[in-house]
Amino acid sequence: MADDNHFSLPSASRRSFLSLSAAASAALALRIVTEPMLAHALVHNAPKDAIRIDANENPLGPSASARDAAAAIVPQGGRYSDWLTDDLVKTLAEMEGLKLEQVRVYAGSSEPLHHSVAAFASPQRSYVTADPGYEAGMFAANAVGAKVVKIPLTKSYAHDVKAMLAAAPDAGVFYVCSPNNPTGTLTSHSDVEYLVENKPKGSIVLVDEAYIHFADAVSVMDLVKAGKDVILLRTFSKIYGMAGLRCGAVFVKDVQLVPERKRINARIRGGVFAWLDRNGYSYVPSESNCFMLDTKRPAKAAIDAMAKQNIFIGRIWPVWPTYARITIGTAPEMEQFQAAWQKVMSGAVTASVGELPSWGELGRRKRNVDGIVMSG
Repeated sequence: MADDNHFSLPSASRRSFLSLSAAASAALALRIVTEPMLAHALVHNAPKDAIRIDANENPLGPSASARDAAAAIVPQGGRYSDWLTDDLVKTLAEMEGLKLEQVRVYAGSSEPLHHSVAAFASPQRSYVTADPGYEAGMFAANAVGAKVVKIPLTKSYAHDVKAMLAAAPDAGVFYVCSPNNPTGTLTSHSDVEYLVENKPKGSIVLVDEAYIHFADAVSVMDLVKAGKDVILLRTFSKIYGMAGLRCGAVFVKDVQLVPERKRINARIRGGVFAWLDRNGYSYVPSESNCFMLDTKRPAKAAIDAMAKQNIFIGRIWPVWPTYARITIGTAPEMEQFQAAWQKVMSGAVTASVGELPSWGELGRRKRNVDGIVMSG
């Protein structure tokens, strides 16, 4: 889960991870790249009334019980309440059937993602990821001098695990995001298991399940429980709506929250897809809270034209230059998105294309997001 993080590894690997964490923290302190940083790299000061469907945030925010809990704890904000972290670790371990030492909690999943890459990738051990895929791990790999190997998704938009294995026999980290960011598509449990069983000795499989609560998907938590070389990331920032609040224990105890929000997201997403189908627009069918939309032109022009209408949509992946990522917002927000998109596609609203920032520039625009880690 990505707002708090927990992981578990066989003892030797666990010692390796923890012993390198301090060094990794120092090495990556100025290089950690996060989803909001990437999403907002092109937008510096969006109006307060803008429709923001560009960062995979949950427009519903924290639940009422979470808001009440946050308000209630404010008077204790002057103290380090370590017991709250201990309580959260215990709760998560009990929920998932894990040992306490298999769980680590952070203020966000970006930090453990980067530490995992720093611990297991190096100039001698490559970092392998999907293309298009979430980019943060690639920045971490660059920071430690590791080669980045990008493998195209399959025809069904899943991670091509056999191609990942074949392309990097020297790999230290195989990164699998399922549902994938940005496509919202799934990689099967059997494929992840194949990757785990056939990977090079000493490497790890880093599985990011930040969006799994939106999908009808099988988690790889069982691989963690079995002690496999798996680090599992989860987050409270997505379906729980905790991206900015940076905590999430109360959501664990709200049994109705996940299914209810999953239904809301699926209903709105289904309505958007039906509208796109009726109007002949191409997109990648998603099971998450985001999807890739074909702009039929360099996507930057469409992104800028939407911004002129005060609607900010997601970024571009170089391998798919005519696609932009769209986050599912509220029903009214998506209605406004549809109206604005019609104007862009009809040519009624246009915009000149500005320059995209370089990776170096992105690296200088650092911000923080939330996360949870579990590993086997």
